Amino acid sequence: LFIKLKECDISSYKIKVDNIVSQSTLQKLREGKDVSTKSIGALCDVLNCQPGDIMEYIPDDNEK
Repeated sequence: LFIKLKECDISSYKIKVDNIVSQSTLQKLREGKDVSTKSIGALCDVLNCQPGDIMEYIPDDNEK
């Protein structure tokens, strides 16, 4: 996600100021925590991309 944001010249500040997702959601993304599909959709809309372009499934150790 953050690579795609940089490629599109969109800062985390702009995401926050334009109320695309909240600061707490951005922090969750930085930490690799769960976020809602609504947040993923909002980011994809701004970045004009599909969810697979900004995220990757990595199983938890407990799921292996």
